[in-house]
Amino acid sequence: MPFEFERQNIKDVILIKPQVFGDNRGFFMETYKKSEFVANGITEDFNQDNYSKSSAGVLRGLHYQAKPYGQAKIVRCVSGRVYDVAVDIRPDSQTFGQYVKVELSEENKNMLYIPEGFAHGFVVLSEEAELCYKASGEYNPQADRGLLWCDRDININWEIDFEPILSEKDKVQPNLKSINKEELI
Repeated sequence: MPFEFERQNIKDVILIKPQVFGDNRGFFMETYKKSEFVANGITEDFNQDNYSKSSAGVLRGLHYQAKPYGQAKIVRCVSGRVYDVAVDIRPDSQTFGQYVKVELSEENKNMLYIPEGFAHGFVVLSEEAELCYKASGEYNPQADRGLLWCDRDININWEIDFEPILSEKDKVQPNLKSINKEELI
C-alpha cells in the first residue's frame, strides 16, 4: 500500500503518509489514489485544487465555508514547513471546539485530510512555504467564513515565538462562541 492512514485525536481527521520511492535521481510518490482513500474512509469527490505560497511568519486561517458549501480538504506542503491546524466546528460533535495540529513539510511529505465541518489554518515555520490542497467543494465567496486564530476557548498552541503576519480579514474573525451555528455543517 503506498499510503499509511493515521487517525488523529479527532478520529475524522487523518494524517496520510505516502510511500516515497527515492534514489540518486530524486523521488516519486503518489499523492492521491481514490480507491485507497475510499477504503480508508475518505469518500469525497475532490473537484478543486488550490495552491498557496506564504512567507515566514504568515498565519492563514482559520477558514471554513458555511453550509451548504462546506469543503473537505487534503492538504500537503510541497515546499518549506508549516503547522497545519483543523478545528472541529460541527455543532453536534463530541469534539466541538477541539483541534488537530500536525507538521507538514517538504521533508516529511505527509498530508492531512480534513473533513467538512472543520475550520482550517496554518502558520509558516520556514523562510517560505508552498501548500497544495484538494477541496471537495468549489470556493464560494458568499460562504467564506472564519474563526479568530487566537480564540482563547480553542487555545491553539501554535508553538511560535513571534507575532504572526495576518491578513486584515484574519485579524478580525469572530471567536467560536460568536459564530452562527445555523451556518455550520
